[in-house]
Order: sequence, then structure tokens, then C-alpha cells
Amino acid sequence: MDKTININLGGILFSLEEDAYHALRDYLQSIDMKFRNAEGGNETIEDIELRIAEIFQSQRGTAGVITRQNVDNMISVIGQPEDFGLTEEEDKDLSGKGHSFHRKYLYRNSSAKIIGGVCSGMGDYFNTDPVWFRILFIILTLMYGLGIFIYIVLWIALPSVSTNSSAGSNHTSGLYRYNSGNRYGNTDPASTTSSGNAVNEVFGAMGKGIYIIARVFLIILGVLLLACAFLALFSFIMVFILKFPSAFATDITGFHLTWIPDFINYLVEPGLVPWVKALIIATVSIPLLMIIYGAIRLIFWFRANDGYLWLTGLIIWLLSAAALSVIMFNEGIGFAEYAKAESQNYFYSNPDTLFILSGAELSDLDYDNEIVLPNEDYSIFFSDNDKQMFVYTPLDILPSQDGENRLVVIKKSAGRSKRHALENANSLLYNYEITGDTLIIDEYSTIPQGSKWSFHNLSLRLFVPYGTVIYMDENTVRQLRSINNFNDSERRHKKSYWIMTDNGLSSIK
Repeated sequence: MDKTININLGGILFSLEEDAYHALRDYLQSIDMKFRNAEGGNETIEDIELRIAEIFQSQRGTAGVITRQNVDNMISVIGQPEDFGLTEEEDKDLSGKGHSFHRKYLYRNSSAKIIGGVCSGMGDYFNTDPVWFRILFIILTLMYGLGIFIYIVLWIALPSVSTNSSAGSNHTSGLYRYNSGNRYGNTDPASTTSSGNAVNEVFGAMGKGIYIIARVFLIILGVLLLACAFLALFSFIMVFILKFPSAFATDITGFHLTWIPDFINYLVEPGLVPWVKALIIATVSIPLLMIIYGAIRLIFWFRANDGYLWLTGLIIWLLSAAALSVIMFNEGIGFAEYAKAESQNYFYSNPDTLFILSGAELSDLDYDNEIVLPNEDYSIFFSDNDKQMFVYTPLDILPSQDGENRLVVIKKSAGRSKRHALENANSLLYNYEITGDTLIIDEYSTIPQGSKWSFHNLSLRLFVPYGTVIYMDENTVRQLRSINNFNDSERRHKKSYWIMTDNGLSSIK
């Protein structure tokens, strides 16, 4: 006797021969496709299943096994699906949706899976032993891992279908269980050929081993992701939100920045500062929070209906990143052009000895933050209380080619256009005084209150005739930049008397 398959149909248990089972499965699938989208379709399907159960009860053959002949007789009594009485409008509606009465669906059979149920689902679709597909995937895996890639793609793309029996249920045939768009599928492990059972056992053991290895790997990956994302988020909170000093106050050669979050107050327009900070927080923290959540899921492997959560997070992040990009692009245009403004002031006389003294000093300022770029001779200081910015002013002393003492003040700044950049440069406030043989200079210039930082820069160039002796106090020596024979070693010794020679400025021994 051929092997039989037990099914639950309309709450009644039947035994079917294998070919009868496949014929009944195709018939029920056609009925499902016929009535699925019709009004009251589920009730109609249930009624038909109950009617089929009644007919089978009256036609039980030898030992109560339903044969292919019994199925054919049942179909002749009930009729083909296309003969059922849908209205013309319902027929057109279903045909317009592209339904086919005998259409099959490819799915993952989660009830007979070894890893993901892909091969079991393909076996149901092609009505063959899934062991052949498992062997095929192993062969493809040996080809540079191609099989693993294809399997993962199918695992993600195919819907999962549970095909376990559900005895006593009035809403399913027991032969099939509807899930993810496919109501009917192969349910009985006995449909696998006896020659494939041993191979399937081997694959089952391999699948469990692979599953354990994959779980261990995912747990390790989840722990690493959780640790990295948590540390990154913690550091961001400490630096950007809590402004913890030791988290970012570092002395790095060539660059020193004490409070980077506060620098935003001077980099963009004042009215945009709260928005920029909020958008930065959202743009940085949302991906880190999602990584932390995903890492926790990898570690504990729990299921959650969280698709809306991921979608909401993605939408908020995209909007935040887009808004931040637009604002920063618009603000960045303010640095598109660079301009320079110069002014010259001559001394009334050419004394043999010129005295250069300091006026306002940096030590007199009450500033909170600073950016120092020693290699560029550029320093800027910030006062959070009154939102003031001060730029360090370097001094160059050069030989005068026309024999006249003169001071050149050079102001530079960026802007949206050349004109705007020139206006920003001229807005720099700087104080100096020329009196007889004495020049008094401030150690810094001031950016007007309420303005944003636009690479403001101010430097001094003092031209003196050859042979002129120059006296400088300690502060002005610090402002002096290295030229010709003057070096950093001499500047550190704070030499007070200098002379302009053919080789440039030199200290007097």
C-alpha cells in the first residue's frame, strides 16, 4: 500500500494516499484563490471544506483511506472552482487583480525548517524532496560562498509560512495554515522520500551546529556594538550636552579647543544656535540609540513588533540630518569669499630709537574659551558672558625701503561675497597710538558684539629704516613673529633692544 498522509479537514481526521493528498491540496488552493478577496470569502471556503469532509466521510475506502478516485469523485460532486457562482462583477474584479486559480506561491516553510525553512518551502513549491535543494545550496556555497548569499537573500525576501496541523480548528483545513499570503502548503514530513530522511537528519544536525555558531557570533557582535555605541553616546553626552571639562579640554600641538559646543554660538547666526544644537543631538544620538537597541536584540534574540519604531527613527533622523545640512550649507556660504583691507600710518619723525610698548593686554581680558593655532600664528578668545570675540594680533618688523617709519594694519575676513567679506574685515576693532618716537599697540583686536566668527584676522607690519634701534617691552616681544636673524630662542630670552640691519631685525647683544 502506498504511504498515507494524515490531515485534519473540517475538524475530522482523514488519511489520504499521497497522490490524493496532492490533488486535494491543489483543489483547495484553487478555491482559496477564487474566494479570498470576495465578500464573505472566508465563510464560503469554510463551508466548502465542511462539504468536502462530509463527502469523504461517505466515501471512505479500504481501511478508511481516501484515494485519488475519492478526490476526483468529490470534485465531480462539488465542481471546479471556475464553475462556482461568482457574479460577473466579482469575476472581473478578481481577474483584474491578476489572480490565477492554480497559482503557486514560493515561501519559507517554518514548520519543517533546518535553518530558515527556505529549502522546505522550495520543496513544497516544486513538489519535490527539499533535500535536493539543500545539497544544491551546499554546492553553491563551495563556489566562493555564493550559496550563503543566495540563501540569506531568499530568507529575507520570502514570507514565512507555518504548515503545522491544527486539529479541531474551524478556520483552517488542518492540511494547511494560512500565513503571509499563502494558505496552503505541504505539511507532512512523510512526504519526504525515505532516501532523503538520512540526509535530512545530517543536515538537521549541521543546521543546529550552524545555528549555535551563528548565535554565538551574533552575541559577540551585539556585545561589541553595544559597548561601542554606548561609549560613543556617553562621550557625546558628556562633551556636547554636559560639557564635562576633562572630556575634551586637551592640549594638542597645533590646536587647542576648550569647549567645542560653545563655539557653535559664534559660528552660526544667534537665532539658529538652539536649532543647530538640537539637530546635532538628534543626528548623532538617534543612530547610536538604534544601534544600542539592535545590539540588545542580537544579544537576547527576542521578537518585537518594532517595525514602526525603526521607521519612525529613520524618518526623524533623515529630517534632522537634512535640516542640519541645509542650515550648515547656508551658513557655510558666509565663508565663500575672503577679503583683505589695509591702512597705513606714517610717523611724524624718524627717530634713531623707536619705542614699542603694549597697550591692552590679553591678561586683562575675562575670556572663557579659546582656539589656538600656533603654526598659523592665530588665536581667538571667547567671552561667554557678553558674547565677545578677541583675535590675537601678531607683529612683523621689516626694513623700510623709502627710509620712512610707517605702520600697516592688515585686516582679513570671510563673507558671502567680496563686499561682505570686506565689510566684515573693516568691522574689526583695533586700538594703537603713534606719539613721537613711541608706538603703543594692543595685543588683540575685537570682533563687534553680535557678529559671528568669519575667520577674522588682524596683523601689524612695522617698517623702519636701516640702523634704527628698537626698544620693546615683554608683551610686544611676544607679539613679534620670527623674521630673518630673529629666532624663537631670542624671543624666549625677551631681548628688549633690537636693531634693523641689512639682514633684517637682530637683537643687540
